[in-house]
Amino acid sequence: MDLKSTLENDNITLPEDFFYNVQKYKEHLHKWNKIHNLTGAKDNQTIDEFIYDAVYPLSFLPKVSTLMDIGTGAGFPGMILAFGLPDTHVTLVEPLSKRASFLQFIKADLELSNVTVVKKRVEQMEPKVFEMITSRAVTETKMLLNLSQNFRDKDTKFLFYKGEKVFDEVKDGVDGMSHKIIETKKRHYLLLGESI
Repeated sequence: MDLKSTLENDNITLPEDFFYNVQKYKEHLHKWNKIHNLTGAKDNQTIDEFIYDAVYPLSFLPKVSTLMDIGTGAGFPGMILAFGLPDTHVTLVEPLSKRASFLQFIKADLELSNVTVVKKRVEQMEPKVFEMITSRAVTETKMLLNLSQNFRDKDTKFLFYKGEKVFDEVKDGVDGMSHKIIETKKRHYLLLGESI
């Protein structure tokens, strides 16, 4: 089953231009990847799996107006979430020049007014509160919460893309926050916040 059918099957509501943006993104990613090695995802099937993985949380996420993705890399999940959430302003934080340049290129090429690319480590950014903070494959949960100290208030929610180790990371509680783990075949999504 292709990406579009799979997402429609899962009743994930996406904006009209989502698949156009994804197609353009994939074309550019293939070209850039040959030169800059932005991601380990080299073939269409793997990239589609990464895109599905990134966008699946739209099936359960609350609506937010601002989102920050820590360590976006080549765009997973932050850029893909930005395609799926046109009314949410998405800040992509990526310290590596070649990846940040690629994200900036995608933003310009697709005229994404809801995206800001920050070429810094998150700890070098000016403090600012976001309604949601996401991250995939960056570090363990407690470290992510430490890194996001300057970017959250009591209402901020977190979505961390995790593997099976997530159960060890939350077994002693997580900074007094409520949490939920949503499991799919290949992913554990950790949702954290005061009122999850």
